[in-house]
Amino acid sequence: MRGINVGGKNKVPMADRRQHLEELGFSNGTTYRASGTVMLKSDKRAREITARIENALLKRCTRDDGRIRVEVLTRKHHNAVIDHGLRGFGEQPEHYHSDARFLMGTDSAQAIPVFNPREGVNTIWPGDGVICSQRLRSKRTKSRLNTIIATPEYTSMTIRSWSTTRARTIKKQMPRQA
Repeated sequence: MRGINVGGKNKVPMADRRQHLEELGFSNGTTYRASGTVMLKSDKRAREITARIENALLKRCTRDDGRIRVEVLTRKHHNAVIDHGLRGFGEQPEHYHSDARFLMGTDSAQAIPVFNPREGVNTIWPGDGVICSQRLRSKRTKSRLNTIIATPEYTSMTIRSWSTTRARTIKKQMPRQA
């Protein structure tokens, strides 16, 4: 989920999210930290799940600034991001801050031009429905990755830290179907 619980806007507490998903007919709804990440079980297609959850969120939230979005990944796709990712990516958290920027309704080729990595500070890699980014912790204030916030493409991304993306909790609890 994107665009909720950001800057005190569109607040949806974790317990409410789980209950809300159950009310929408999804079982085994589990939230992960305050990340906006939710694992659920459903026999419905990803597009249908996305539409149902987005519509319900838009009705529930007080402010729609176009940033409330939902991206549904199947367990297979999520695990592919983790298992077939870049060798060594995210393995040095003491030196690099690593993120997965999941794309919504766009692809890497369309989204990559808005990134403006600074040589020696940032590195980005396009993937299938995701752009991985890494910034050197010792030079994070020199990073230009936050400049994407001012672009229209930003509303088509939801960002998760690599540790949240690859958390064992998600991998174990995420259902086989979307």
